[in-house]
Parts: sequence; C-alpha cells; structure tokens
Amino acid sequence: MEFWKMNGAGNDFLILNNLEEHLPVEILPQVARTLCERHMSIGADGLMVVDAPTQGGDYKMRFYNSDGSMGEMCGNGARCICRYGYEKGLASETQTVETTAGIVTGRRITERLYRVRLNDPTTVKLDASVEVDGAEYPCAYVELGDPGIPHAVVPCHDLKNADENQLRELARKIRWYRDFPKGANVNFYELIGEDTVYERTFERGVEDFTYACGTGTGSVVTVLTLRGQVSGHGVKVDMTGGQLIIDVEQNSGRITDLFLTGPTNIVCKGEVTDEDLRLAK
Repeated sequence: MEFWKMNGAGNDFLILNNLEEHLPVEILPQVARTLCERHMSIGADGLMVVDAPTQGGDYKMRFYNSDGSMGEMCGNGARCICRYGYEKGLASETQTVETTAGIVTGRRITERLYRVRLNDPTTVKLDASVEVDGAEYPCAYVELGDPGIPHAVVPCHDLKNADENQLRELARKIRWYRDFPKGANVNFYELIGEDTVYERTFERGVEDFTYACGTGTGSVVTVLTLRGQVSGHGVKVDMTGGQLIIDVEQNSGRITDLFLTGPTNIVCKGEVTDEDLRLAK
C-alpha cells in the first residue's frame, strides 16, 4: 500500500488512497490501530482514507483515530487531505470533501497553506460547567457538524506553565464527563493577547494531548467570539505544533461560517510493508 505522512501544525496523519488500494471498509479500524502505533509502526494521530464520493463531492474522507475509532471529521486532517487531493489531481484549488460530519470545502492559498470551512456549530452551550473531584470548572460545550464533533472548552490560567500530568488527569475526567453524551475532546485555553489564544487539546481516540486540533481551535474561538472576548476575525491560536488562524462569521448571535487556516507539511511518501497487516489485507 502506498501512503503519505503529513502534518498540519504538528497534528500528524497517514493517508491511504482507497480509490487505488480497494481495502474493505471493515478492516480500516485495524489498519489505523496498526499503522498509527508510534513504536511498532509508522505512527500518527490518525489515519485518513480517500474513497469514492457519494454526495457529489470531489472525494470522501474517512477518518480514524489512532485507537481505530472513527472520527466524525478532523480540521487539520481536512487541510492536509485537501493538499493531498490537489497534488494527486483529485480536485482543483477549491474542493469539496465529504466527511461523516458533513461537507467540508477547502482552498489552496499557497503551496503549503490551506484553508477549510469547518462544519457549522450545531450545539453551543456557553455555560456547561463541570464538577471534578469536588471542584467546579467553568466550561462550554460545542459540537461541530451533524453528527457533531464534541468539544469541551475550558479556561486555564497560566496554561503554558501548567503541570502536564495534572492537566492530563483533569482532561481524562472531563473527556468522560457524565453530561457529555459522546464524551468530548477537551480544549484548555488562555487568552494571551488581543485576538491571540494559547490552547492545549486532549483528543478522544488519541487519549492524550496532541500538538494541534483544528476543530478544537474552531470551537474555542466560537465560544470566545460569542462571548465578545475576541473579534472573530484572524484570531491566532498558538498550540504546541504551531499557529492556526480562525475566522468566524455570525448573524444575530448564530455562527454562520467557521474557517480554519494553517500550514501543511508532507513528511514522507512510501510503501507500507507492515507484516502485521498481511492477514488483515
């Protein structure tokens, strides 16, 4: 199997082209678990599989977390797969990608810079405070798309200097919080300047912090925009792997458009020879 490895601001992915490989859909979770294991295989936060469109898009994006669970969508993954689609001749500089959470449109800005329109927020709860170990934490809850990608948005003072082990334990408890029906990605954030945010995201399916999360940044900026804490235009979100830019359009307190812009990087291209996948294939 031919593969590409890409990352978007440090959020890293493997891409397989099922238009060429013709892998049965039922084995893709095992393929994701095997290939995404960092010590035993190539390693990545997730696996993206390009497949034939069924809703009039240029192609379908199947997304799997590193634990093999299917994700509704991935913002940084969508930016990377748009570059893949353009460079493989599957789509033009503006393209339409089918995802489980709905249609995502992408645009090539420069060779490495890509912008996608994220799925619309379908659920926004600005006050969804959580209680963990007897302490109450302010929290908002956002779902993007339908079915929704769930995100908890949690402010954290002095986030850059926070103890990562303590933060991880808190994130695990919020990730499975009883009021979140599907669990949630947990986005800790701190406003560090005008229209500038620092963010750390604990992603379900990876079950740890990742270097970046595109839908997470979109959810954080959605909340901050609705609260009037950022302008919603050109909001810079710094994460471990780099900087992402979010633009929000709203009308009468409702988010109508949500855009994510950031860098892509083609890390390597090659052939999967992982012998643990022979039986699966």
